[in-house]
Amino acid sequence: MDTLFSSGVALVDTVLKSTGGGVVVWSADPQAYCSDHERATRSNFAQRLAALKQFRFAGEYDASRAHENAPLYFVPSDTIASTQLARSLGISTLHDLFGGVVPYPFVATKAITHPLVGRAAVCPEGWEPAFAPAVSDAVLDGFSAFSIEDARWAGRHLLENGAVRVKPVCATGGRGQAVAADADALDRCLAAMDEGEIALHGVVLEENLASPETYSVGQVLVDQMIVSYFGRQRMTRDNAGQNVYGGSDLTLVRGNFAALLDMTSPGPALCLAIDQARRYHHAVIDCYPGFFASRVNYDVAQGLGADGAWRSGVLEQSWRVGGATGAEMVALECFWRDPALERVRISCFEAYGAAVPIPADATVHYRGVDSQVGPLAKYALFQPYDSDTT
Repeated sequence: MDTLFSSGVALVDTVLKSTGGGVVVWSADPQAYCSDHERATRSNFAQRLAALKQFRFAGEYDASRAHENAPLYFVPSDTIASTQLARSLGISTLHDLFGGVVPYPFVATKAITHPLVGRAAVCPEGWEPAFAPAVSDAVLDGFSAFSIEDARWAGRHLLENGAVRVKPVCATGGRGQAVAADADALDRCLAAMDEGEIALHGVVLEENLASPETYSVGQVLVDQMIVSYFGRQRMTRDNAGQNVYGGSDLTLVRGNFAALLDMTSPGPALCLAIDQARRYHHAVIDCYPGFFASRVNYDVAQGLGADGAWRSGVLEQSWRVGGATGAEMVALECFWRDPALERVRISCFEAYGAAVPIPADATVHYRGVDSQVGPLAKYALFQPYDSDTT
């Protein structure tokens, strides 16, 4: 497939010649660690968005320069964690950024997915008890906790029905998770965690599914173009041998979730995943005023519970640049270039190792040696939509 840009250099040359506004990357915490590959990938996406919007790519946001008072479009490193912070940047609607804004930091994490262990449980400012009941049939069984004591109680309660997955709420790509089969293993998992980190961000304890499939359900909006999608995630081994996110195989359509269902033929399990993601999304809107996002992605797991019964539920949300964004970018470019195109299939890959073969027709978003994770390539492959493809 022809791509709009043959290389990052050509892309920069193209967008710097355009006029009007500017697209900037913005780091939520400039002092926080950000990997080489995350920084480079986010910059690549920002440059591609600038070309689509016919804006300049203006690099890292610099408040002191104010970017010559040009209208700005932000590509943040993370979900913006307060509406006040968003307003200070000039972000007031979902047309001002590729990502999302939440009223409190915890809303951006998987901690909102589950209820607390009781009324006396520790919780952060802004916690909305109505959210958990609103999504109870769209998520797996579990609890969120903001103290070791609450986490221990929640874990023991869940252990009555089977193994428990312990999930730090700020980790991505499945990193940092552990499965506890009994109370002693649970205690070891919790003892290895930082109590201050739990108090600040929380921890999730959730029923563990056997051999689950994880689906991505998402939607992006840039200017007046909406792209919606579903697909299956893949796992891979990183350079340290750890099992991590390896990419997704996505079906994407021009339009909203209704168009996604109308123009594709997902089976009952995928229809349920899409419905659960939509319900989760609308519950956030209802329970946390001030939330808005132009990029939404929900991970939905389906598999067998400890009792052998089939389960399905949203694991977490992403309202920022994420693992599927490489495919989202290629889809946006395809739909922008061809107004008659309505649906495509795109696979994105995160491949570790020094000798990773990349197909000649791939759109490469990053290839290099990250100082922390080692050699890594991120790329996407386009294929026309074929209703017979599974």
